[in-house]
Amino acid sequence: MTHQTIVQTYLSFDGKCEEAIEFYKQALGAQVQMLMRFSESPEPPPPGCGPADTNKIMHASFQIGNTVVMASDGRATGQPKFEGFSLSLTVQATSDAERAFNALADGGQVDMPLTKTFFAERFGMVSDRFGVHWMVMVPPHEHPQH
Repeated sequence: MTHQTIVQTYLSFDGKCEEAIEFYKQALGAQVQMLMRFSESPEPPPPGCGPADTNKIMHASFQIGNTVVMASDGRATGQPKFEGFSLSLTVQATSDAERAFNALADGGQVDMPLTKTFFAERFGMVSDRFGVHWMVMVPPHEHPQH
């Protein structure tokens, strides 16, 4: 691999991508960088690669803080499954962590309440209404040496 290698998150919302993007705009201040619907593609999708509803999202990218997340509706065949990973959201202020955590928990499920831990000023885990698992964290504040 070269020094240009980048790993990015790509989420397939299985028909709920537009709803998810709007949710992340409200909950986390996400900003859409690019959005293309299947109907806007210059070529028809390969067989089995697109939903029947051509208004669904073929590809989108949005930015949360300094991170770009990519997403689509995928084949839009049912409920998305997000298993085996979490998105980690690090903020610098407790108030920002509480606001983001509560917004993500709205319609979702708190897996671990946001609390002070030995490794963070605040840390909590939540699954949002789309089933995406999040870890919200405020890193420990450095204490001045005496």
